[in-house]
Amino acid sequence: MVDTTNEGEVGPQESRSTGAGAAWAPVARSSTYELVIDAIEDQIMTGALAVGDALPPERELAARLRVSRAGVREAIRVLQAYGVLRSEVGSGRGAGTFVAAMPSAALERFLRLHVALSNFGRHEVIETRVLLEQASASLAAERADPDALAELERLLVVMDDPDVSREDFNDADTAFHVAIARAGGNALFSDMTGAIRNSLRAPIMESFTKVADWQTITTTLRAQHHGIFRAICEGRAEEAGELTAAHIRHAAAALPELGTE
Repeated sequence: MVDTTNEGEVGPQESRSTGAGAAWAPVARSSTYELVIDAIEDQIMTGALAVGDALPPERELAARLRVSRAGVREAIRVLQAYGVLRSEVGSGRGAGTFVAAMPSAALERFLRLHVALSNFGRHEVIETRVLLEQASASLAAERADPDALAELERLLVVMDDPDVSREDFNDADTAFHVAIARAGGNALFSDMTGAIRNSLRAPIMESFTKVADWQTITTTLRAQHHGIFRAICEGRAEEAGELTAAHIRHAAAALPELGTE
């Protein structure tokens, strides 16, 4: 607890070492809208609010929380941007602000930004991809339906095109890995895979431009993709996972530095 009494006065204890070399800054205080967000999140986390439930009207919520209506309004705007809330204008039972199921795109966007901005080490990203995508490939071998397999095959055709550009190859490569996660039937795996891969799009493209022997590296990557696809098609779950892990490690070692150290 910060003691604000007698601010600016020198106390008797200040004759001792006070850490004069430390860089002190004012303690940040939460804005009103952040406190409202916390209150709404608490209701969701405790189960008091669920998907489809309506929030109290703005005036009533402000009174309950003893904050300004402007603070409530700003909090709602932020949570709408997150995909947590949705608002319907008008009158009647369909109008108001409701708890929404967060769209996958919203979750992926925030994960992508988090990965891109947090400056994780290259080895951390690779380890995460290996664990995540190895499990996804194993699940895909057990669960993939004909439509999922057809999508994987379509992406292989794109990457197999000898005239495919490096950018289109990278985009199809990313889509292939995300499609494997999706084929495994785990939406969170899929969103996380997409977020991590898309956060690496720029450094991977930069790395691709530095590859001198493009044909050799793509030949290897294509062969690895086809091996993973065959294992998934034939239901060889353990092998599909192992091939995926080896593929990720090989690509990381073969490409020039991605700038994520």
